[in-house]
Amino acid sequence: MRTLLLTLVLAASLSAAEKKVITPKEFPSGRPYSAGLMIDGTLYVSGQVGQDWKSGKAPDDFEAEVRQALDNVGMILKAGGKDFSDVVAVQIYLTDMDLFPKMNTVYLTYFKEPRPTRTTVGVAKLVGTTHIEITVTAK
Repeated sequence: MRTLLLTLVLAASLSAAEKKVITPKEFPSGRPYSAGLMIDGTLYVSGQVGQDWKSGKAPDDFEAEVRQALDNVGMILKAGGKDFSDVVAVQIYLTDMDLFPKMNTVYLTYFKEPRPTRTTVGVAKLVGTTHIEITVTAK
C-alpha cells in the first residue's frame, strides 16, 4: 500500500512538473533553444538580444536596441499568457556598463511597481554587434 501511494505521489509530481515549450509564431525557426519553457505556471524566457526577429538586425540607437530586446521578451511572455507585470526576476547583460543609465531609462517604461528583482552584469561580447541581452522569469 505504501509503495502504491509513493508511486502515485511521484507520478503526480512528475506530471505537474512537465515542460511546455512556449514559442511565439514570430520566433525564428531553427534556433538551438526554446524561446520559453513553462513549468508549474512559471515561464522561463531565454535571453533576448535587441535584434529584430525578421531581419536579424539590431538598431543603431542603443535605446531602440533595448526596446527591441524587451519587445522580444514581451512577445514570449504574451505567447505564454503572461505580461511584464508577471515578471519576478530579470537578468541583463551589457557589453558596456556606461550604457547602464540609458538601459535603465527604457527598462523603467516596461516594468512598473512592484518591479521584479534584477541582476545586471557587464560582459565582453554578445551575439553579433548587440550590446544587451535580457532574460526573465515570470510567475
